[in-house]
Amino acid sequence: MTFPIRAITLDLDDTLWPFAPIGARVEQTLDAFLRTHSPATADMYPIEKMRDLRARVFAENAHLMHDLSALRQLTIEHALRDSGGDLGLLDAAYEVFYAERNKVEYYPDSLAALERIAARVPVAAVTNGNADLDRVGIGHLFAFTLGSREHGVAKPDASIFHAACDRLGCAHGDVLHVGDHIEMDVAGAARAGLRTCWINREDRRWEHPTLTPDLEFDTLTALADWLDAMPTTADRT
Repeated sequence: MTFPIRAITLDLDDTLWPFAPIGARVEQTLDAFLRTHSPATADMYPIEKMRDLRARVFAENAHLMHDLSALRQLTIEHALRDSGGDLGLLDAAYEVFYAERNKVEYYPDSLAALERIAARVPVAAVTNGNADLDRVGIGHLFAFTLGSREHGVAKPDASIFHAACDRLGCAHGDVLHVGDHIEMDVAGAARAGLRTCWINREDRRWEHPTLTPDLEFDTLTALADWLDAMPTTADRT
């Protein structure tokens, strides 16, 4: 399929890098911090119990699902309070978690492909996650990051896609949203009027009753190749 675009909005977790290894590391890092600074908390909430607590806190605070940082902080606060720990450790514990959260291992193709894509059109990160692209080291490749925490509503709500288009100065149909999640990324962006690209690295079956992506690739390199071969609206001015 060929169509001109002016900009790209890009998901981060499980699109540029896998999140599962990050999730495992942050659990281990936080546990190590608590074992050193609040042993009673670590004893009450070892990794598996902390995972259960996190699930409960998330479920009990659905109104904060757009703000994963707040939910993580609230989980740590609950653990400290339940165990009689020092609540003054909350900020330090969260910083240990957050520093580890921003240590990413890219998919093999993604960084080089992102550099090619960003040289072609403006790229904005649109994410429900809480990665800090400056800490990650790739902030210079993005026009901006629009997170659900800052926006107040998470994907797949149309408003976050529309807000990104507004900041890019583009009509909805001139923006291509790229991501791995069928509902949060592809279906949400399609309903918002954007063009869509599904990054399907694991050869999954498309499952949506009414919507399909405009593009489907198994790597970002393939998207960069497509973009190099296609006109953008900038090419017409």
